[in-house]
Amino acid sequence: MSERSTSNRNRPVTGDADAPATGALSRRRLLGTAGAAGAAGLVLGAAGGATGYAATRDEAPTPLASVGSTEVMFHGKHQPGITTPLQANGHLVAFDLAPGAGRKEAAALMRRWSTVAQRLMAGEPTAGGAADGTGHDTGIALDAGPSSLTVTFGFGATFFERTGLVGHRPPGLDPLPPFSADHLDTARSDGDLWVQIGADDALVAFHALRAVQKEAASTAGVRWQMNGFNRTPGATAEPMTTRNLMGQIDGTGNPKPADSDFDRRIFVPARDGDAKYEWLAGGSYAVVRRIRMLLDDWEKLPVERQERVIGRRKADGAPLSGGTETTAMDLDKAGPDGKLLIPDNAHARISSPERNSGAAMLRRPFSYHDGLAPDGTPDAGLLFICWQADPLRGFVPVQRKLDRGDALSPFLRHEASGLFAVPGGAAAGEYVGQRLLES
Repeated sequence: MSERSTSNRNRPVTGDADAPATGALSRRRLLGTAGAAGAAGLVLGAAGGATGYAATRDEAPTPLASVGSTEVMFHGKHQPGITTPLQANGHLVAFDLAPGAGRKEAAALMRRWSTVAQRLMAGEPTAGGAADGTGHDTGIALDAGPSSLTVTFGFGATFFERTGLVGHRPPGLDPLPPFSADHLDTARSDGDLWVQIGADDALVAFHALRAVQKEAASTAGVRWQMNGFNRTPGATAEPMTTRNLMGQIDGTGNPKPADSDFDRRIFVPARDGDAKYEWLAGGSYAVVRRIRMLLDDWEKLPVERQERVIGRRKADGAPLSGGTETTAMDLDKAGPDGKLLIPDNAHARISSPERNSGAAMLRRPFSYHDGLAPDGTPDAGLLFICWQADPLRGFVPVQRKLDRGDALSPFLRHEASGLFAVPGGAAAGEYVGQRLLES
């Protein structure tokens, strides 16, 4: 992918990131080279000698940090927000189509949403003509760069009924089975449409959320919304796997884009001769779970006990069988007492691909904290999002195993759930879901 430089909106985009800029600097100007590992070819960011700038009308330009100047591309084979490195702030929101809204209205909404997402991800304000009639940008993200913003769209099973497209609903959207840890609130589960928003700046993320909600207007109403966070890039001395609210390093065993079988596990392949599902080629399935962590109970355990529940050291994420975070677990290794170093019911053992016939998923969560529950305990935990080519081969078999004897289960409560088919990326000139809605 070529490097990209953007300055005043009235000037053409140039592909030479090192060329000197002329004329007045705009509110947002990006200069950069390829960005974070794990999303090669998808992200542009400040690197080397490249510098971004933010300026208001009356002030001189000031340098825009690399966190703010990083841009994720909207168009591509896959939608953004799947392999994009974890962002610091996120919003998950599900919509239901309004009574009387069908395929035509859904197509118009997806067209509006795609246009707005493309502009915001490029660090540009929304254009006039919002469906709610306001016709102007809110200014919430004024002076900020794109800040790794991604907006990702998915369809729930009910979307196909309400748009008359039941024949195009893929088998992967069959309902998830119940699990013993489920305490699901149906009002905060499922939905016709799902939107995932992530950014490294909270105002940029909220700006995108407001734009998405405004464009929905009378076509779709919010069914539920959840807000999350992760560690901010640059907060640690060196890049590292994020920690969850239990203090554990979370995500070590994720499939890597460099793995030879990564695409096969995460993205839906093209299906030759099966045109009714071709709209999903290059897409994925997202399982979304709001998992409350019973932190008061967890924090009563000594660290050594916590480590045996997980199967990894808390300090650095290394398996209890030895090594560093990235060392493969030795599931057969025993200590001097003859007992397995990684217990039989340890979370890392039960969820490992070796114990699940190779089943794997790409976990890309946000933490959440919604204050205190009525009983005074923290209403906090994980907005679990996992991606896979087939949830019946990814999420379901692993969760079934965990459901039968995971040492971590007593400290978790699954309170909401959703399953969404996420179309492939939009090509230039397309909107997300166009191949389905105009089939």
